[in-house]
Amino acid sequence: MDSQSSIIDVHTPSSSFSILHSNTEDTLQTLFEKLSKKTVAEFNGRHVRSGWVKYAWNDSIWNLDDESDYTIFMWRQKSTTPNSDSWPALHIRNPDEPLPRRQHIRTPPNSSVSSPRLPIAADGTSSRSARSRKSQQGAKAEDKTPKYKQDFEKFQSENGVRTVLGSIGPINNVRMLLRNGYRHIYMSRKFAIQNGFIPRDAAPGHYGYGGLVNLGDWPITVGRTRTVHPVYLSEESHFDVVLGRSFMERRQIKLDPIDPTDVVCMDTGEKIDCEVVILKDGKGQIVTVT
Repeated sequence: MDSQSSIIDVHTPSSSFSILHSNTEDTLQTLFEKLSKKTVAEFNGRHVRSGWVKYAWNDSIWNLDDESDYTIFMWRQKSTTPNSDSWPALHIRNPDEPLPRRQHIRTPPNSSVSSPRLPIAADGTSSRSARSRKSQQGAKAEDKTPKYKQDFEKFQSENGVRTVLGSIGPINNVRMLLRNGYRHIYMSRKFAIQNGFIPRDAAPGHYGYGGLVNLGDWPITVGRTRTVHPVYLSEESHFDVVLGRSFMERRQIKLDPIDPTDVVCMDTGEKIDCEVVILKDGKGQIVTVT
């Protein structure tokens, strides 16, 4: 393998594999084509596309949807030592399909290794409690689940999203999505119309339907600090405002990978109130916010 190529690990809901990636010749499209060839059977011939691929880097989850995402992915790959814990790995899933349920793996019959016998109590039962035996059996079954599947399910099950309460322009008490998977700060069309950020008679073909529209610079207050940022119109329907990487980098947001409610603005040292929200649709199914 030459110095311009690297090996990238890839995980899907049912398998793991690796691909050879050229740092000079590959593009996002050729990467999608490689992934499509490797997953043709699992995804029933459907091609891997935008919205299917994410990657983990620095304890965060990032989208790999367009050329800008790919450029950042390449830069992070070049700045990371291969085989290190922070080396980015790809995760692929068709968002239109539900995650497969975990299959319990049974212990093979006629095992050649016999377990030691436990002391027998006077009533003929084992001295170990039934609860203890059940717990041990559950732990063994859990241990036998392939690690790649455990990692994939953990990665995809992070449906809870961080939200903070703040103000944008003259509007107070706005529940905002804090998400480093987005580049900018976005305002939903419905919220923008209701609060006069765009005209109420905005029709299809105007104000964002034909592309990304900058609504101008607006002051945003989270915690005790007010900062001014460019805001873009969004068709996101779940949250009124989305605070993306531009906000998080400006305020130097520090997230705790263990406690999702632990959010600190390092520019002032202030810890802000954060609520983790899990969205569900009308049928009670969890809605994944990418």
